Amino acid sequence: MGELSGKVAVITGGASGIGEASVRLFVAEGAKVVIADRNEDAGQALADSLGDSAVFIRTDVANRDQVQAAVDLAVSHFGGLQIMFNNAGMSCGAYPDFIDDRLDDFDRVMRVNVLGPMLGTQIAARHMKAHGGGAILQSSSIAGTLAGHAMMTYRASKAALNQFSKSAAIDLGRYGIRVNCLIPGHIRTPLSTFQEGAASDKLAALDQEIDAVYLSNQILKRRGEPEDCAQAALFLASDRARQITGILMPVEAGVTAGDPVNHLADIMDARHRILGD
Repeated sequence: MGELSGKVAVITGGASGIGEASVRLFVAEGAKVVIADRNEDAGQALADSLGDSAVFIRTDVANRDQVQAAVDLAVSHFGGLQIMFNNAGMSCGAYPDFIDDRLDDFDRVMRVNVLGPMLGTQIAARHMKAHGGGAILQSSSIAGTLAGHAMMTYRASKAALNQFSKSAAIDLGRYGIRVNCLIPGHIRTPLSTFQEGAASDKLAALDQEIDAVYLSNQILKRRGEPEDCAQAALFLASDRARQITGILMPVEAGVTAGDPVNHLADIMDARHRILGD
């Protein structure tokens, strides 16, 4: 406990999912946190539940003035800023095959998922440069590292975020600013459950089916929770990671390590069945 004592953090998208789990963990570890989110009801309720350790500000991360206001609030209300967690993100509005995708959501997805972290990084870095450095985190996705079906705009946005994060680490290291990027896998968040519009009596069955799909390509057969990413964020934000910058940290149960299916064993079984050896 107390790993972030004396530190101040801004966490965008802090009202739900990975952001909310990170807010709670950072506060438990002694940090003061600005919760920056567009969801006023959830964000304010979370801040109220954490007492003097957290404050909420409505923030659209694609709006420079609103991101600046969140950083300014951290400085004015808590006295500084040592950690910036650019966690806010959005998925696509629909999931058609690419050939049928109208790409109507391209501008908004890119502004939230790419411009938002770029603004957060730049604005936080301007303060950190003048105050001894700090830690900046991004929240990306395995969709930005693994090619796949559909969600082309989302995949492109997260791939861009990965490259930006590493480049920012190189650019800002001279000021004592570390920049690292989380790569969440199949984490149980509102973004990954695909439950919007589903009848409440069907949610359990839908969740079970989705779990089966997700777990099929994981080495570890356990669905990730927001707290798993929060723990990784805590490490990267803490002094334990003082020598770590420019990395993409997978939190994805081994999805990007390789294919977990033992194809060689299947081939040998087929050989035995067919050749009898």
